[in-house]
Amino acid sequence: MQYYKEKSQNSIRCVLCKHYCILKEGSNGICGINYNIDGELVNTTYGHPSALNIDPIEKKPLYHFLPASTSLSIGTVGCNFRCPFCQNYSISQTSQVDEGITIMPRRIVEIAQENFTASISYTYNEPTIWYPYAKDIGVLAKEAGLKNIFVSSGYESHEVLQNMTSWVDAANIDLKSFSKQYYKKVLKTDLEGVKESLKEFAKSNIWLEITTLIIPDVNDSQKELQAMAEFISGELGTKIPWHLSAFHPDYKMQSTPATPLTTLIKAKEIAKSHGIEYVYIGNVANDNATYCPKCKEKIVHRDGFSARIVGLKDAKCKKCGYKIAGVWEV
Repeated sequence: MQYYKEKSQNSIRCVLCKHYCILKEGSNGICGINYNIDGELVNTTYGHPSALNIDPIEKKPLYHFLPASTSLSIGTVGCNFRCPFCQNYSISQTSQVDEGITIMPRRIVEIAQENFTASISYTYNEPTIWYPYAKDIGVLAKEAGLKNIFVSSGYESHEVLQNMTSWVDAANIDLKSFSKQYYKKVLKTDLEGVKESLKEFAKSNIWLEITTLIIPDVNDSQKELQAMAEFISGELGTKIPWHLSAFHPDYKMQSTPATPLTTLIKAKEIAKSHGIEYVYIGNVANDNATYCPKCKEKIVHRDGFSARIVGLKDAKCKKCGYKIAGVWEV
């Protein structure tokens, strides 16, 4: 796909995310890393990762996609959100590219193969804004038999979402709040745009899981949690795993207390009351095993980021035969 459209003789429109920034010659978009250079969109982070690590797939978090496997995780710099709680703010909230580090797409795939990872994850900062680099890696990874994972805040453009279905296998998308005002005033984006993306993901061939960071006095009210649960169950489906993660003070929210376990348990109860079958509590010590929704047999045992399939056969519960949603084999 072409990542921009001509707007006028002196400007182009970036089509990587739903901001659809109009860029005049020499200027960059909200993300800080995509520029109009000589009438073309130039991604300054292409080939210049800021982070490269081997992670357990459970860290993404993905609990129903190749559990117990590892993923080569890669990120760059920049972001199209302005989250005051970002744990990776040192790379997401800067546009300073370290051009001294250059790793081209084929080498990224080779590193994954050398380390026997089952997948490559595009994560740490928002991968939508460096989609040209991610896709070039992903296409080669797919040819090599590797899976591709997108960890995103869900503000992809419709054009990118359509294009992703040709090479992305799984995604974990943040649903950060259910307040239009919070998305607009604090995060500098639009809740409706994220909801649209989630609906597209849910209808696509991309395996989807959702994460919500539960922040005290921000999105932890019963009313807001009910609204999120209703949206997920009613608009996306009850078989999509929902990760409810504990907030810990960071970046611009150092004075906000950590999320109490009681709040997370209540949020899980609300999700379950709406029929969501797979709900997990993250960032705290807790039982995060996967259980059969029908007979409650343990399907996947988890201890921290390690996992072991114990009750699954042919994607079904060994005890009662109930089909467990997910991607369990390469």
